[in-house]
Amino acid sequence: MSFTDNLKKSLGFEEGEYGSGYTFDEGYNGEPDPFFEGILIPYKFPETKAFMEIILIKPKSVDDMDYIFDQVVEENNPVIMDLSFMEKKGAAEFKQAGEKLKVLRQQYNAEAILLSKSDDKNLIIVTPARVKLIRKE
Repeated sequence: MSFTDNLKKSLGFEEGEYGSGYTFDEGYNGEPDPFFEGILIPYKFPETKAFMEIILIKPKSVDDMDYIFDQVVEENNPVIMDLSFMEKKGAAEFKQAGEKLKVLRQQYNAEAILLSKSDDKNLIIVTPARVKLIRKE
């Protein structure tokens, strides 16, 4: 006898030594119950993703920043990025990355927060407008 069989018997959902054989469908004829008329309001849940992907990326060029832009704006996925490589590569590309972040924040209401800055890491999380970050100190 499996765990679920034992559980069903102990809760009384299955005929046996522990239960009376009650099931959820007993007495249900498929018609709506007038008692619940006006109490139950039909609600349609909005279609959303079952899960959210959080992507960690180390952009090495401006093209990688375009991928991050697409993930945040089109796919609505939060992205954690490490800009240390672009910072070491040169000021021009690092400035372009900063401009892309600025556009995300101003035009698309994305949030960008510095998570960690050290000699070998420069981690920033960027989230779409529908994901709210709570800043605690």
